[in-house]
Amino acid sequence: MKRSFLVLALLLSPSLPAQAPVAVPIAKEPHHHLVLENDYVRVFRVSVPAHDATLLHQHDVPYLYISLGPADVINAVQGRPEAHLVMADGQLGYSPGHFAHIARTDAGTPFDNVTIELLHPQGDVRNLCQKIVKGDLGPCFQTDTGSRGYMNEPLFETREFRVDVVTLQSKARFVHRVSSGCLYVSLDATELEDAPGKPAIKLRPGDRFWVPAATILKLRNTTPNKARYLLLTVKHGSLRTKREGES
Repeated sequence: MKRSFLVLALLLSPSLPAQAPVAVPIAKEPHHHLVLENDYVRVFRVSVPAHDATLLHQHDVPYLYISLGPADVINAVQGRPEAHLVMADGQLGYSPGHFAHIARTDAGTPFDNVTIELLHPQGDVRNLCQKIVKGDLGPCFQTDTGSRGYMNEPLFETREFRVDVVTLQSKARFVHRVSSGCLYVSLDATELEDAPGKPAIKLRPGDRFWVPAATILKLRNTTPNKARYLLLTVKHGSLRTKREGES
C-alpha cells in the first residue's frame, strides 16, 4: 500500500524544472575564431551566417565589438528578455561582460564583427567623440589633416585603453608614435605601405596586428579609396601600474 501511494504521489507531483543550459567558453564557440592574444587582449573574428545562431557562450571579461558591415541581430542574454540589435558598418560597442548569450541572425543577413576581450578590469569607462555607453560625450580632440590626409577621432576610453578610429584618404600618410602598445583593426579592404619601395600589405576587413611599445609606425594608404582603422591604444604605464598594485 505504501509503495502504491508513493508511485501515485510521484505521478501527481508537479514536473521538475528543466535544467538551465550550460554556456560554453567563448573560445569553444564555433563562430568565434581566436586570431590574436597577448597580455592585454584576446581578439576573436566572429562570423555568423544568415539564419544561423551561435551556441550559448560565456563572456567573463569586459569586451569591445566592432561591426564589419551592417548588422541586424537578436541578442538573447541568458535570464533576460531578447533584444534586437541593429548596428551600422564600423559601429563600436562595449560590454562589461559577465553574462552568457546567443546571437541569432533571424533577419536573414550575416553578422560579422571583431570582438576584443580586455583581459584586465577596466574601471570607469567614458565616451569621447561618440556615444558608446550611457552618459554624456567627453572631450573630443579630433585631428583632421584635410581631404588628402587623415582624420583621427577618439571614440571612447577605459582606465587602460583609448579607442580611436583613423581614416586615411587615398595616398595619405600616417605616422603613429606608439609608446605603450596598440592594436590595429582594419575596417576596410586596403593596402598599406610601411616604407617607400617595399611591397604594400594587403588587409581585409577584420584583419588586425599588434604594434609593440616604443615603435614609430609609418603607414601610407596606397589604394584609391579611403581606409578606416580601429586603434586600441594602451595608456602609458597602465599594465605596469596594475601589476605593481596586485597582491
